[in-house]
Amino acid sequence: MAPTDETAQVPPHPAPADPPRPPGPPPEGAAGRPARMPRWLPRAMVLALALIAAFQLGSWAFHQLTGLLINILIAFFLALAIEPAVSWMASHGLRRGLATFLVFLCLLLLTAGFVALLGSMLAGQIIKIIEGFPEYLDSLIQWTNTTFHTELRRVDVQNNLVHSDWLRKYVQNSATGVLDVSAQVLGGLFRLLTITLFSFYFAADGPRLRRGLCSVLPPARQAEVLRAWEIAVDKTGGYLYSRGLMALISGAAHYVLLQALEIPYAPVLAVWVGLVSQFIPTIGTYLAGALPMLIAFTVDPWYALWVLGFVVVYQQFENYMLQPKLTARSVDIHPAVAFGSVIAGTALLGAVGALVAIPAIATLQAFLGAYVKRYDVTDDPRVHGHRNRRPPGGVSRGLRRLWAARRGTGPRGEA
Repeated sequence: MAPTDETAQVPPHPAPADPPRPPGPPPEGAAGRPARMPRWLPRAMVLALALIAAFQLGSWAFHQLTGLLINILIAFFLALAIEPAVSWMASHGLRRGLATFLVFLCLLLLTAGFVALLGSMLAGQIIKIIEGFPEYLDSLIQWTNTTFHTELRRVDVQNNLVHSDWLRKYVQNSATGVLDVSAQVLGGLFRLLTITLFSFYFAADGPRLRRGLCSVLPPARQAEVLRAWEIAVDKTGGYLYSRGLMALISGAAHYVLLQALEIPYAPVLAVWVGLVSQFIPTIGTYLAGALPMLIAFTVDPWYALWVLGFVVVYQQFENYMLQPKLTARSVDIHPAVAFGSVIAGTALLGAVGALVAIPAIATLQAFLGAYVKRYDVTDDPRVHGHRNRRPPGGVSRGLRRLWAARRGTGPRGEA
């Protein structure tokens, strides 16, 4: 039977819409398996683990090699300090290796002579103190008996001292600590040898080291590296040479005082004061003056006060008169910046940081000064620390105007 018109015109029933997907795991694949993870995810995880392992390994290696890196830093600055002398000798026909050896030989002879003189002086003073110990003990016992009305005797004091528990413990601790002291001495000698060898190689092979460093840089960077190297040599050498000159002046001044007071070992004490006060920052002056004061006290207690007063006065003269003139050209940095750099260097590297802080900051300041554009400063009184002053009569004129305004009159009393 043929379909009617009504049946033919009825549209087909629409297909039902898919229900919304509930939250949960992602849909499975065509074969019923879960979707595969991105291909980059395993590689990223392996790369992250490798970076963490490399960082941990680098941190461990850096902490293990800290001592060696500090020795290399000291050797580098020492090589920069002797670079002008080595270059001058090399320019006059000597081989660079031989010139470096001669400079180190002179430094070694000077250091050995100073240590030998200082050791002989200390040994003589120790022997003198031991020989005069009974006399010092008798005077102390007599003063104690007179002051406190006691009846002490030298024999009783010596017996109590020999048989005391603290002396026995001190001897035992000293005996057990001999190995530690020996290990520290051997470690110090090995460290000194390491610094000497590295500084010798840096100074002798300086041109080769610069060529090797510049060979991996483009020409524009090569000029900047060579300029920074030259500035570092000038500042470090100038700093050490100016310190050496001030040490010579300080030693000569203290030698005159010690010789006038007839203090024994005056030349050695003068050299000690000059070197320690100049090459140990911040506390070098106090360490340098302690030994001459101690030796002067054994001669006469009043001489120790004379030495103390001279050290204080000379330190002020050096800080405000001598040092600014000698270091103005070699290390042109503000005293506050120098003091802050010494504190920062001490906090980072200890005594080594205190020694290399000032030449390092001077080098950085001079290098950055070439790239910082400067302008002329306006002629303003506030630049010189003066405040702007009002014209004469400004305050009184303002008061008169205020009083006239309240009275309703003009400046001249007119209505």
